[in-house]
Amino acid sequence: MNTAVKKKTAVVVGTGAGGAMMAKELQGKYQVTILEAGGEFKPFSLSVNRMAKLRPTGLYFDERMIRMLIPNMLVEKTQDMIMVRGIGLGGTTTLATGNAVRYDGALKEIGIDLDEQFNELYEELPVTTDHQKNWTKTTQKMFRLFERMGLDPIVTPKLMDADKCAGCGHCAVGCKYGAKWDTRQLVDEAVRSGAELVTGCTVTDLEITGKEVTAVRARCHGRKRSFRADLVVLAAGGLGTPVILEQSGIPCSRTLFVDPVLCVAGPLPGLRQDRQLLMPFISQQEGYILAPYMDYLSFFFNKDWRLPMRDMASIMIKLADEETGSVSGKKIDKQMTDTDKAHMEGAVKLTREILVHMGIPEEKQFLGTLNAGHPGGMLPLTEAEKETLHHAALPGNLYVADATILPKAMGNPPILTIMALAKKIAAAL
Repeated sequence: MNTAVKKKTAVVVGTGAGGAMMAKELQGKYQVTILEAGGEFKPFSLSVNRMAKLRPTGLYFDERMIRMLIPNMLVEKTQDMIMVRGIGLGGTTTLATGNAVRYDGALKEIGIDLDEQFNELYEELPVTTDHQKNWTKTTQKMFRLFERMGLDPIVTPKLMDADKCAGCGHCAVGCKYGAKWDTRQLVDEAVRSGAELVTGCTVTDLEITGKEVTAVRARCHGRKRSFRADLVVLAAGGLGTPVILEQSGIPCSRTLFVDPVLCVAGPLPGLRQDRQLLMPFISQQEGYILAPYMDYLSFFFNKDWRLPMRDMASIMIKLADEETGSVSGKKIDKQMTDTDKAHMEGAVKLTREILVHMGIPEEKQFLGTLNAGHPGGMLPLTEAEKETLHHAALPGNLYVADATILPKAMGNPPILTIMALAKKIAAAL
């Protein structure tokens, strides 16, 4: 007589920070199937200088054309900004700059303690500040300038092997040297443990019977497929998860945040910021952060950015915006509020001052393209869910494990915090 107990099944949608961590943590306790809309990630390997020679021709006239250069980068336009996200294995973590910043104050405010999960991540992942030993003289001078101005810069903890870093400056378009860590490694670990990975599989909606999800419906390589599971975890990102929920009859709130990014730049011949690690240090200000950052989107598509990359200085502003906006189907409804604009104006003023101290007169400075890549918040957790981490609007066997459930805009790199939250959700299960 066969008395073996059949293992419960789980479907995890997405391979970014939340999905990959959930798949790794759940596999073994469940038999996990991972669904990823994209395919393999391929880092940008062309010569920036050669591609830049084509800028005067007008070839680069629409930011959505960035996929010609970086196939795994998906760009969409809203009323006044460009939305950027990764598509493919690893999600946006392959295009992020590997920042391992802990920023969970809003979760603590509603009673969610992630101390244990962060401690585990520090043990499991290659979180390091060793990259400081590789800083160029330019980065060192910028750091000291921030210190002299009282901006309290901190060396950014990075998910990387600093010894492998070639200083190519391509952190945001894929690391071809294997120095930067991303969540593909978590997916590999889950697969080695027995999980099934299905790529090229776009989830359309959920089949819900009573108070439970009975199947995940998807289109895989042009064919309709249905995946049945005891547990379903959505981690398709802050723009992807709400659409799946909406198409399944589960409405989300109009509380979308995106962490708008604007770079302020100017000419500084021979600076070679293009050969520096992106965001090597961060200055936390009220409602935003500042960090050295060379913006590829602005460089190729913004007409004001016509200098060679080697002769430019660029500083990023990343803003914690107001939670107002939504995504429905293919339409993203998101604008900067008057408060957002006022905060950004103050941040630009400070950034211009920094560049003046670097030797760039204000009249020679120029702005980048307003863009954003940290969407979330449309199904925010509240104090009522601090124990279960399960939103009341969801069926009992459906969980969300990405930025969709964050209660507030961070204005900070979210990867480490999302992974910690996913760990806690997995533990609760």
